[in-house]
Amino acid sequence: MARADYPLPVTELIEELKRLPGVGPRSAERMALWLLQSSKAQPGALAEAILSAASNVTSCPECGFFATVEGCPVCSDQGRERAKLCVVEQATDVLPIERSGAFKGLYHCLGGKLSPLDDVTPDDLRIGLLVKRLERLPEVEIILALSADVEGEATANYLCDLLESRDCSLTRLAQGLPAGGDLEHADALTVARAFEGRR
Repeated sequence: MARADYPLPVTELIEELKRLPGVGPRSAERMALWLLQSSKAQPGALAEAILSAASNVTSCPECGFFATVEGCPVCSDQGRERAKLCVVEQATDVLPIERSGAFKGLYHCLGGKLSPLDDVTPDDLRIGLLVKRLERLPEVEIILALSADVEGEATANYLCDLLESRDCSLTRLAQGLPAGGDLEHADALTVARAFEGRR
């Protein structure tokens, strides 16, 4: 006797949902069934939103942040401080900085970080575009807001070496103990950086 299974369209939906990051087989199945059975689900609206985002959202040619045909919300904002440029790894790194309200300048998204083990070289990142951009932004302060891991450090060091002779100042975000954190749970590197970045 054959074992009952979902009809093919349901199985295909589950397979597509499993391709999403962080979604395992069981979660994909639950989401598929919710989309098909819940009165609150709007699968047509979801599909339309996905297709609209895929066709209308692109990468800003200037900074690398999310943009549409109307332009980039950061680059088109004339109220931004043009003398400050924050370099981040990914476009998604812009959002937590924006939500903090601590930075009002421009951004440059590299599209990743140097990683020889993964064959990611300077040519794979938007470093050349950063250098060209600096020719139009004299006396700018470049703030490196990169990861504190090995690849982030390597990328920051590469950029410092590359840009040291240019007409710009280079700074890095301070690193150390998080707000509400305590020394008992901090690793040695975090404590060392907290001392280095003290004010």
